[in-house]
Amino acid sequence: MHFAKLHSAATYNLATSGVADCSLADIGAKFEDFALHGPNPYGYPALDEAIAARFGIGPEHVVTAAGASFANHQAMATLVEPGDEVIIESPTYELMAEALGYLQADVKRVARRLEEGFALDPGRVKDQITLRTRLIVLTNFHNPSSRFDPDPVIAEIAAAAEEVGAFVLVDEVYRELVADRGAVATSFRPDGNIIVTSSLTKAYGLSGLRCGWILAPAALAERMRRLDDLYAARGPFLTQKLGLIALGRLDPLRARAHAMITPNRAAYRAMLGNHPALEQVIFDQGTTIFPRLRQGDGDALLARLQGKFETSVVPGRFFGLPRHFRVGLAGVPAMTAEGLERLAEALSTPL
Repeated sequence: MHFAKLHSAATYNLATSGVADCSLADIGAKFEDFALHGPNPYGYPALDEAIAARFGIGPEHVVTAAGASFANHQAMATLVEPGDEVIIESPTYELMAEALGYLQADVKRVARRLEEGFALDPGRVKDQITLRTRLIVLTNFHNPSSRFDPDPVIAEIAAAAEEVGAFVLVDEVYRELVADRGAVATSFRPDGNIIVTSSLTKAYGLSGLRCGWILAPAALAERMRRLDDLYAARGPFLTQKLGLIALGRLDPLRARAHAMITPNRAAYRAMLGNHPALEQVIFDQGTTIFPRLRQGDGDALLARLQGKFETSVVPGRFFGLPRHFRVGLAGVPAMTAEGLERLAEALSTPL
């Protein structure tokens, strides 16, 4: 996160994983919508109800949070005590692993392998579950590879976790990109042991709203709301109201996102899809690709890109795999295409 905030900037920024920022005009916000205060002691009820309606559940299962990152922290902090055993996929989004370290969990990692298309292997996860396991942490779409694992795979892991009284936390923030019509697909079930987090940030270019949420069994959701007494007292009503407005504009916002991601993925395939310096799998969904260098490492590549090509990517060490790097495909197409061309040129000689 520190790298993303202070050290990833470049003229041709391929380090961001979210859709390029949209404007207030894109969500149809009007001056009268800018209210500073409102009824939101434990979230704005109208926002909770709108999120619940999208997933076909009751609002008692919804906890709003400051983006998916804090939703993950709030969910994990509710469940994890110091010394509790937690299983997490590897590679994974660094902030999730770091939050577990902050919570003093006993972390065990389960590999997702490039050679297997970064697929989540339920058997590999089950082999790590013990009577001490309290939580299993996953992302779907997988961050950083954009792999999608079907809900039956998640359910199989959840069934094994339930046998020892454990929960499964699934960050679905990138899954919003395929929420095209009707009820939004999710692995969450109100009567199960799967907890889901997401937000409007990555898929819609709305990072400034910090409109995130947790879907959880009702009793657990209430514990999460009460924990927020310690963290924030209450969220900012202004952004919660704007988040509600944005929820009514998701179809055009998603179309805007696909208008950027689709040509960017095509440009990546054309320029780097068969690049001899890379080993990789390229999916037809998501905003990121996670190639492995045949020689060198992601930090050396970043230094070359920033030093000579005004371009940035994310080094793989932030995901626990130094030979990899992550490329974002959700920026403005003209900028992204130029960045990809510069990346291809930077890879033309050994690191």
